Amino acid sequence: MHATPSSASDSPTALPARAGRAEFGHASGNAMSMKWSALHDAAAVVCTLAGLQPEPRKPEVRNFPAIMRDTGGWRCELAKQGVDDLAAIMEPGLAALLAVSARGQSPAAAATALWHEFLVARAGLLTLIPPLGIKRRP
Repeated sequence: MHATPSSASDSPTALPARAGRAEFGHASGNAMSMKWSALHDAAAVVCTLAGLQPEPRKPEVRNFPAIMRDTGGWRCELAKQGVDDLAAIMEPGLAALLAVSARGQSPAAAATALWHEFLVARAGLLTLIPPLGIKRRP
């Protein structure tokens, strides 16, 4: 069975039709921002399924894609790959949790496990934020 949305407009990371083209050089940064936001929306659903309260987004979490874009270099490339990897974990995990819930069973234990996996992976990504003394690319 294939869980991919049937059209681009069904995707949580798809651009709305009214959105214009990204500015030159910012498309990949915008894609990471959209994916990062979608991951946190999915994580909020996982929290709900686990019976937990979704956390408020701290500034370093909310601004992570912009920080990585401004930092550039290997940190940015590693961040992009990490966000893609985290999406590869969350998408099928959330789909499985929703399927369990749709059958009338409690997904709380599995949702709690996925939530903790998300937190650990995200914490690893946040370590890519450079210390204050490191220069960012111009």
